[in-house]
Amino acid sequence: MKLLTEKLIQELLNVNEELCLSLYMPTHRSHPENLQDPIRFNNLIKELEKSILTKYSTTETTTHLEPLKKLAEDADFWNHTTEGLAVLSTNGRFEVIKLKVSVEELAIAADSFHTKPLRKYLQSTDRFHVLGVSHHDIQLFEGNRHSLDPIVLSEDVPATIEDALGDELTDKHTTVASYGGSGGESSNMHHGHGGKKEEMDLDAERFFRVIGKSIYENYSRPTGLPLILAALPEHHHQFHEVNINPLLLEKGITVNPKSVSKEILAQRAWEVMEPEYLKRLKNTVDRFEQERANGKGSDDYIEVAIAAVEGRIDTLLVEADRVIAVRITNLVTGNTQKKDLDNPRVDDLLDDMGELVMKMGGKVIVVPTESMPSETGLAAIYRY
Repeated sequence: MKLLTEKLIQELLNVNEELCLSLYMPTHRSHPENLQDPIRFNNLIKELEKSILTKYSTTETTTHLEPLKKLAEDADFWNHTTEGLAVLSTNGRFEVIKLKVSVEELAIAADSFHTKPLRKYLQSTDRFHVLGVSHHDIQLFEGNRHSLDPIVLSEDVPATIEDALGDELTDKHTTVASYGGSGGESSNMHHGHGGKKEEMDLDAERFFRVIGKSIYENYSRPTGLPLILAALPEHHHQFHEVNINPLLLEKGITVNPKSVSKEILAQRAWEVMEPEYLKRLKNTVDRFEQERANGKGSDDYIEVAIAAVEGRIDTLLVEADRVIAVRITNLVTGNTQKKDLDNPRVDDLLDDMGELVMKMGGKVIVVPTESMPSETGLAAIYRY
């Protein structure tokens, strides 16, 4: 799975083409449910075709749709989908992104990519990583309230203690016998020299330091996701002692992840994450209410559009499943005009404003409908 990051979003926002195609749809992991996915994909292509033909010739339309039609015919791809799919296509760029959450069907032809569902996925506050750790190896998962899936580690991340320490591993030639231990993890009895426990602890400390740094640099820092540690109790203390990752949560899962099913691990992970999720969401909403009372916030889209083009928005909250057929017609004054989403020149107002805020260095947070502090679909906190 391609790592979806703010950097990729920024690259998509910086694409400067006359026609950008954005297609989103829910998909299915297993047979026979996934048989319907390519059919639904083709139906969305037809929606794009109808929209493009209002402004472009038949030949031009066929050229623009060619990469999507090739994907529709890729049987192997449709046999290995997840819960959601995003396809973004324009001249010289074709991005296919599998998502671990279901998304609403959407097909938009506009002069910029529709990235709100991707930002919703990135900025939803229920996502997290789980790092499974033992003395010998690691596993990394990405999860949310609904699912937990393993991540194939990049080549830069050591998966085992041998990968991490190499020639620096203490006394590599010592004979080691494994015996069953608590929590599903074997305990090692070393034969040969004394002080093996101290050597093992030293190796573990160095191993945890290396992988902690690597996970932070390759996964936590690029995504900004909270990290939950899953390990035996004694490993928690050792790992926290050498941790440099500010996104590692203090509370973790005190079990060897290999000793339990993925379903149990997912349940235990959400028990850790849910209080953190609710706390972050409440803090964001409370902050908006306070700033609005102080004259530094608004939920009026006309006022917010003006603030967005002036670079005055610190944080923009947008409603997760809302689409507003309004376009910012002047990027200097912030003037807006109601439009028709069938027009290939028109995108969603919330998406356009999110793009503006991100380009101006602000933060965009997608909020579930039930937690949104306004009825207009947006809420802005101003810098001044």
